[in-house]
Amino acid sequence: MDGDAHAGKYVRHRYLARRKPNLPNLRQVHLMTTELFCELRAAGYDVQPGELGENVSTVGLRLTELPLGTIIRLGPAASVELTGLRTPCVLIDRFRKGLRKRLMGPVNGPRFRCGVLAVARTGGPVIAGDVARAELPPEPWTTLPSL
Repeated sequence: MDGDAHAGKYVRHRYLARRKPNLPNLRQVHLMTTELFCELRAAGYDVQPGELGENVSTVGLRLTELPLGTIIRLGPAASVELTGLRTPCVLIDRFRKGLRKRLMGPVNGPRFRCGVLAVARTGGPVIAGDVARAELPPEPWTTLPSL
C-alpha cells in the first residue's frame, strides 16, 4: 500500500523489526471484514473501518477461515496473498477496555478475529466499492498461522 508504515520487503512491525530486521515482511496489507465492525458496534464498541489499522475492509468474505496462500483479488488488477491471522495488539484496547479480548476467536474457530495479513502480489488501484474475490490455493490447505 503506497505510503503505509508496513510497506516494504523486510519486516516493519515495531517489535520484530528491532529484533530481526532481515525477516521477510508478511504483514504488508491488513484486511478485515465489515461484518466484524458491525458486530463490534452492536456490542458497544464504536469502531469504524480504518481505525484498527486495516488497509482494506471486505464484505462477504470469511477472511479468517481462508487457508494460507489464498489470493484475494482487489478491483481490476491488484492482488494480495494471505500470510496469517493478525494478532490483536494491546494498543487495541485504547478504543475501549475489553476490545482486545473481544477479538479473540471462539474455541472451535480461528484463534483471532481481527483480520488477516497479506503480501502484495500485483499492484493496481483499489477504490471503495471494488469487488474482492478469493482464489483458494491447491489442496491440501493449511490454516492461517498467527502473525
